[in-house]
Amino acid sequence: MQFNHFLTSYMPDSNIGFNEHFKNMIEQAVLAEKLGYAAVSIPEHHLVNLLMMPAPLQMAVKIACLTKRIKIITSVGVLPLHDMRTYAGEVTTADILTDARLILGVGRGAFAWEMERLGTPIETSREKFVESLNVLKALLSQENVSWNGKYYNFESITIMPRPISNPIPLMIAAMDPKSIYDAASRGFHVQSTILSASKELLLQRANAFKDGCSQLGEKGKLLRLSMQRMAYAAKDENDAKEKNKLAYEYYKRFDNMFTGPGKVKRGMIKPLPRKQSLEELTKNLLICTPSEMVEKLGVYAEAGIDEIIISAGFGQTQEDMIDSMHRISEKVIPHYDKSATRVA
Repeated sequence: MQFNHFLTSYMPDSNIGFNEHFKNMIEQAVLAEKLGYAAVSIPEHHLVNLLMMPAPLQMAVKIACLTKRIKIITSVGVLPLHDMRTYAGEVTTADILTDARLILGVGRGAFAWEMERLGTPIETSREKFVESLNVLKALLSQENVSWNGKYYNFESITIMPRPISNPIPLMIAAMDPKSIYDAASRGFHVQSTILSASKELLLQRANAFKDGCSQLGEKGKLLRLSMQRMAYAAKDENDAKEKNKLAYEYYKRFDNMFTGPGKVKRGMIKPLPRKQSLEELTKNLLICTPSEMVEKLGVYAEAGIDEIIISAGFGQTQEDMIDSMHRISEKVIPHYDKSATRVA
């Protein structure tokens, strides 16, 4: 089981400065390669200070210029917000400029407030995503593509430049078992998450992926299932308690956008009261000491998860983030990824 570092993209205080915020993300990406992480992930969200990254392909190219081997994943590109005829060319350019290290993770969007303001209501995003994905896959893999659908109608075109990857790896963000099965059975890598510590939910997702892969025979064995979890390797129990409190404040804003009314002022998401208690949240997250993290990740390895995406940006300082990355590299990764190469 490999490890992927999700680049910090939450800026709780605008006084940090946008330049410093992006410098922190880049520093984490460069360090992740040195510490033996297999990949880094970059989100796409607009208009808000949480998961803030409106240009993930640009960030991917920047990271590629400063690293040599680490995979760079969009986690995820929101297809309904883009025109596939231009987006495909941006993707192929990024494929070339990252030396074929790009894995294109895509999804339909998650924040209703964001999608509405960008012209694609969340209610129609699933349907538009499905057609957009089909158009994108055709444009990336074929020449002289024409289309006659609900959202796209165009005569024969060929995207230029052509990709150097054959094909560019595509990863679908999916939450429910049916969507995971459908994505895997069509030959896509899958990224999922569980917002609780439920072993049952984890196994449902893992088994759906395996069932989907089985439909492809030998080709299905090449597909990978990544699972994203909020995780932080604390220096001790007191540090873990403090960081869980900080994560609780983060989720007051995340819930506002993910399931709540979307209350935002000048790009800053307002914290709203949570129904879930701090104690309940602490049980569900992987914010704990390295030894506890090793133990808790055992069920993921047993379930056949190929990659853990460590989402660790919940408002802590860059210094704390870097320290956690080192502890995960030294005390967690070696238990699960014997191939990881650490050079720092």
